[in-house]
Amino acid sequence: MAVTDHDTTDAVAEAQLLGQARGIEVIAGIEITSMESGRDMHLLGYFFDPSHAAFAAFLGRQRRNRIARVEAIGARLAALGMPIDMEPLLGLARRDTGRSLGRPQIARAMIAAGHVQDTREAFDKWLQHGAPAFVPREGPRPAETIAIIHQAGGIASIAHPGADDWGGAVRTLAEAGLDAVEAYHSDHDAAMIEEYLTMARDLGLLVTGGSDFHGDPAHGLDPGSVTLPAGEWERLQAAGARGSPER
Repeated sequence: MAVTDHDTTDAVAEAQLLGQARGIEVIAGIEITSMESGRDMHLLGYFFDPSHAAFAAFLGRQRRNRIARVEAIGARLAALGMPIDMEPLLGLARRDTGRSLGRPQIARAMIAAGHVQDTREAFDKWLQHGAPAFVPREGPRPAETIAIIHQAGGIASIAHPGADDWGGAVRTLAEAGLDAVEAYHSDHDAAMIEEYLTMARDLGLLVTGGSDFHGDPAHGLDPGSVTLPAGEWERLQAAGARGSPER
């Protein structure tokens, strides 16, 4: 298994220790937010070195951009008549420089303030793209993200491409060095899984999979609710052992 937090590797060492005690192999993982055509594109990294200096610096910039965005969203919510207590969120993120701050924490603060019933309502009505409190983010282009994952010795996969309608971008990403496609995902139905498995075979890409569990009952997911078939995992594991060209 892997814990793929957004723009931070802070959970990797702890998860590996806990996994070792329970006989579970835990590999290094991360989900990095990139920007393409004004939209978020999420890229997954696996098997990288979390201590790689350039990679760590890159993630630090990502987290600082997240703090600035959260501040802007908080100001927009206040202007909409839905103020939330920002200081606990911002103070914790600034004290704990490995902590990744984003819209899920804002959604929980909106629940605490009585503005919404659950995080799904917060996103659907206020925080998702095009909603009144949405603030566009700044971020690297996908090719830059792929390159820094490779520099840290990892392999790069596009996350939930069907859910975000990124199928048309996969070929271009493959030309930029993308290694894999997340075909198995909680938002992909059987037809979508088959579509991305076929695409991966046609482009010579590996396949990844995940539940996208967020620790939030509103999502209705559990860890391991989506798994990667053994054959696909063995191919992924072999590629991870070989490492990226940068390793």
